Amino acid sequence: MAVLALASCGKKEQDLKPITAVSFSDVRINDDFWSQRLSVHLGETIPLCIDQIENQTGRIRNFENAAKGEGEHSGIFFDDSDVYKALEGMAYSYQISKDPFIMAKCDEWIDKFAAAQQPDGYLNTYYILTGLDKRWTDIDKHEMYCAGHMIEAAVAYYKASGKRKLLDVSEKMVAHMMSVFGPDKRHWVPGHEEIELALVKLFEVTGKKEYLDFAAWLLDQRGHGYGAYVGRDEKYWKEHYQDEFPVRELSRISGHAVRAMYLYCGMADVAAYTGDTQLIDALNRLWDHVVMRNMYITGGIGQSARNEGITQDYDLPNKEAYCETCASVGMVFWNQRMFQFTGDGKYADVVERSLYNGTLAGVSLSGRLFFYVNPLESDGNHHRQRWYGCACCPSQICRFIPSIGSYIYSTSKEGLWVNQYIGNSAKIEVKGQDVKLKLESQMPVDGHVMLTLGLGKSLKTDVRLRIPAWCKDYTIAINGQIVSVPEDKGYAVLYRKWSDGDQVEMILDMPVELVAADPRVKQNVGKRAIQRGALVYCLEEVDNPVDFDNLSITENADFSLERLNLKEGFGYPLQRITATTPTQTLRFVPYLAWDNRAPGKMKVWIPLSE
Repeated sequence: MAVLALASCGKKEQDLKPITAVSFSDVRINDDFWSQRLSVHLGETIPLCIDQIENQTGRIRNFENAAKGEGEHSGIFFDDSDVYKALEGMAYSYQISKDPFIMAKCDEWIDKFAAAQQPDGYLNTYYILTGLDKRWTDIDKHEMYCAGHMIEAAVAYYKASGKRKLLDVSEKMVAHMMSVFGPDKRHWVPGHEEIELALVKLFEVTGKKEYLDFAAWLLDQRGHGYGAYVGRDEKYWKEHYQDEFPVRELSRISGHAVRAMYLYCGMADVAAYTGDTQLIDALNRLWDHVVMRNMYITGGIGQSARNEGITQDYDLPNKEAYCETCASVGMVFWNQRMFQFTGDGKYADVVERSLYNGTLAGVSLSGRLFFYVNPLESDGNHHRQRWYGCACCPSQICRFIPSIGSYIYSTSKEGLWVNQYIGNSAKIEVKGQDVKLKLESQMPVDGHVMLTLGLGKSLKTDVRLRIPAWCKDYTIAINGQIVSVPEDKGYAVLYRKWSDGDQVEMILDMPVELVAADPRVKQNVGKRAIQRGALVYCLEEVDNPVDFDNLSITENADFSLERLNLKEGFGYPLQRITATTPTQTLRFVPYLAWDNRAPGKMKVWIPLSE
């Protein structure tokens, strides 16, 4: 495929992004857990999303009607975004599978998008069908949000196929927006962030610096009174949209959780290219506030259904927890970006926690049912659905799962970073030299990892292996010889001259742990949760049918592991934990796997008894 040249955006004040993630397109996942996830995604999730968009809802029909200039708009005003996110996931899946049906479907949809685009470049089916005279009058109508998801889909499609059609449509829409908004034009505060990070992706693939500049301008619109809140509770909505303060002054997460995640991603992306250290300072303050005071043990965020977001520090209700699937995915996106600034393992730890718990719980093991909300306790009436009227979470899962390979490796001037232990083979460039990697792992159920390096010639470099925060003890051997190595920010640093066939074996201790919450979390006082490795566990009534509401755990419980056998032929390597106390036996399953069998009650936090 043709590659567009990146234009220089000038010398940075400092190199704020010294670490680069290796794209999933350079990685072939081959372990038991994630290989099956990807297979189910391709065979079940993508066809389901296509069927919902084409046959069960009016989402694709909105584009067809917009192209004709007649007919009603069905659904919610931001439904275009679901189509774009699904297409992004299809493009990613095509890069892995090369399935011609997927590419043909992408082409078919993109033809409909292009046909619906207006002569001035505007594309949003809601306003095309309900009145173009009302466009750009309400910051809450998600026009730039939908455009951002179209851009992300366009970049993914271009990278997968080399075809520019959707990229051209996106550039025309951006040209229209820039003709209306910008310095010496209209002010605008997008009610739902997304456009900012998307514009940076468009800059990266086209080299056109005006897109980066527009993203930076949009960030700087926030917190200066430019948002329109006539007839609304101004304080509530400013907080909801992250419009209370200028972005460089932010220190606390507030408002809508997904909006906040996308804003922080946009801030990180702009800072990486502009050298804006004030944005990074703000992100560091925000990270502390999010993770230390407002994150659930599952890596989810957003305590309240009222605002789909944040309430107050250390308020972490279990049954009422919102923890939108999109917000957990947003935590993965944001923490991956934060890692690339510093190489600090604490960010990769959050990626892992949010990935395996808050995110994966959002889709059934069958790939056919979805959670929008992910509580940590249920009375038995909370279940996944095939689709939602607001279907941001199913389409989010559609685009996220096939990109999972992007979170495994990174490179820098120091060398190679191994961030997530997902079995794979890869060919990447380290210090200007091609390196073949084979990583054998059975995470998340086993802590034994083997990394084999294939080299055409010897290479002196770092190989940095993340030591997860949950691991208190580990051993590392090089070619069978146990070695002692230094640690740096949560990574074991192996520096040497590597030769072809060298092997690094790592054994991460993965005991079952009883976890206590911060004592300021009043909802979990006197309770404990079960965690093993990256996985948070929960009690389900189907495994504990007797007196479920009165079950408790003791500090000295005996734990044992067994294979978790699930219905419908799921072959995922998951384990059930049995906790034996003097008075009772409790059976825990991974939180990501709950609500895949008989309906019933569930809880993560269990009362502690003497």
